[in-house]
Amino acid sequence: MVLSPLGHSQSLDGVKYEIRGPLARRAHELELAGSDIIKLNIGNPGVFDFRMPETMRMAIIENLKQSDAYCHQKGIFPAREAVVMRLQNMGIMDVSAEEVFIGNGVSELIIMSMKALLNPGDEVLVPSPDYPLWTASILMNDAKAVHYSCLPEKDFLPDPEAIRAQITSRTRAIVVINPNNPTGAVYPESLVQELAAIAEEYGLVMFSDEIYDEILYEDAKHFPMARYVTKTLCGTFNGLSKVYRACGFRVGWISFSGERAHADEYLSAIELLASLRLCSNVPGQWAVQTAIGGYQSIGDLTSEGGRLYESREAIGESIAKSKYLVLRQPAGALYAFIGIDSKALPDFDDQEFALRLLEEKHVLIAPGSSFNVAYRNHFRITLLPDEHIIRDVFSRIEAVLDEMAL
Repeated sequence: MVLSPLGHSQSLDGVKYEIRGPLARRAHELELAGSDIIKLNIGNPGVFDFRMPETMRMAIIENLKQSDAYCHQKGIFPAREAVVMRLQNMGIMDVSAEEVFIGNGVSELIIMSMKALLNPGDEVLVPSPDYPLWTASILMNDAKAVHYSCLPEKDFLPDPEAIRAQITSRTRAIVVINPNNPTGAVYPESLVQELAAIAEEYGLVMFSDEIYDEILYEDAKHFPMARYVTKTLCGTFNGLSKVYRACGFRVGWISFSGERAHADEYLSAIELLASLRLCSNVPGQWAVQTAIGGYQSIGDLTSEGGRLYESREAIGESIAKSKYLVLRQPAGALYAFIGIDSKALPDFDDQEFALRLLEEKHVLIAPGSSFNVAYRNHFRITLLPDEHIIRDVFSRIEAVLDEMAL
């Protein structure tokens, strides 16, 4: 019997996630051949010896005996109630535990929130650059991701009027990522208010990805979208992966606030999807209450003298010395979105550069075009390595760019 070629679902046409794509697979091949690779393509704190607060680990250990069974499809009550208390501390008072869903990381919840909402031909406004899972999750539902520009020359901040001009009769939602991945931009309060007003004016769902909300540098301040969206539905995403350095636990949450009377069917659809996967990882959920209610050690890492702060400084200093690189210093999150001076390297291609850097210098980065931008003169790295590794990486980057300039 000759088997027919096994193709893929057409719903995946156009779906990309290059952060773990061909470059990452090539890096794995080099590792298997004995090379040491510095992996700057993913914000994965544990790889760089960051650890979650010990109290979170103890909370899981102490509750393992309660973790053998499935829990409620929305998650365990103590975790959801802790999310509610956190929101109340931020001035968001209209959420109960019933409006909180715990997922296997924010990634699962993004996919579920799009699956429950979209029909073929629907449109969702997504920032460019974006975290590419947002675009992918829209395309998987035969819908259209309409990218609104957050340009380097505007400090990667969107133009509300340009967003307004992109709204059509098929637009269902707006996605905001703040603090932003990949750029590190943190939106001022006035901009958050303007984006909230647009969602309310057109009755759009506002999806606010705030997984980096406490990773802020110097005088940057985060303004939660849910504080300003009251006349339409707002879904806020957060979790343990970044602020609490617990990526492997796969614990995220979405909380729904604002106007909900018109959204019963949609919220029921999300609960249906949550039920179909039974529940999310139970042991990790026991860390949520302790994480949210405990000492917020992320501030020690992001303030002057902290490891993330010093790595960010090392990136800025290295780029200032470069003949080729430009940077809008990230105000938040775990990344730097680095540009190439087009006068110094007019023919620069981010994919070509990333492959050469990997093959010749054993450094893995994410090309800027991975984040749904039209230009090809940027790349993203994570701030997670210590400052000594950062400086070494930039000496390797400069060497490759010198070769490309010849």
